[in-house]
Amino acid sequence: MSKTVVHVLRHGEVHNPDGILYGRLPGFRLSELGVQMAKAAAQGLAAREVVHVVASPLERAQQTAEPIAAQFGLPVGVDERLIESANWFEGKRVSPGDGSFRDPRNWWVLRDPVTPSWGEAYRAIAERMFAALHAARVAAEGREAVLVSHQLPIWTLRRHVERKRLWHDPRRRQCSLASLTTFHFDGAKIVGIGYSEPAAHLVAMSPTARTAKGA
Repeated sequence: MSKTVVHVLRHGEVHNPDGILYGRLPGFRLSELGVQMAKAAAQGLAAREVVHVVASPLERAQQTAEPIAAQFGLPVGVDERLIESANWFEGKRVSPGDGSFRDPRNWWVLRDPVTPSWGEAYRAIAERMFAALHAARVAAEGREAVLVSHQLPIWTLRRHVERKRLWHDPRRRQCSLASLTTFHFDGAKIVGIGYSEPAAHLVAMSPTARTAKGA
């Protein structure tokens, strides 16, 4: 059986001066530091045998994919299944400690943390991301692929593959800006999961790294 590797990359830092949860909103592009993160991710993959690059349709993901595709002479494909999760708070300023979660006007939206009630169901996210992962495996069979997506979809995919419950504490996600969650396949079977942070030195410089919204 062929051995295939699929790297799932989170995009770099986004220019978000108003600090809103941008989710699927258009127009949110990488910051200057985010562009450097994308380049660092590309450098981290330079020695790999990448033959397939696909990204979420959102600008920040497409931008993050560009330097990777360029160094391998590949186009950047688009897969809607890699898009950020839908969220009721999209376009709003929401962050831990700002009182949003204690506001009675939001309690109905926050009533169910397991599904969750405020956005796209974790199960739906896991299913579409798992389908995108296997489509990339097929496209790059015997070699390597890169998918560029967003924090919650990537972390949900990983928990799904690891057979863990999908609802979780967002503060404990292992999915930093421009990080790589790597799935190793033997044929169609996932035999290993790796994680690396090729842009860690740049993430350390980011004031929004721990609070990036709509990531």
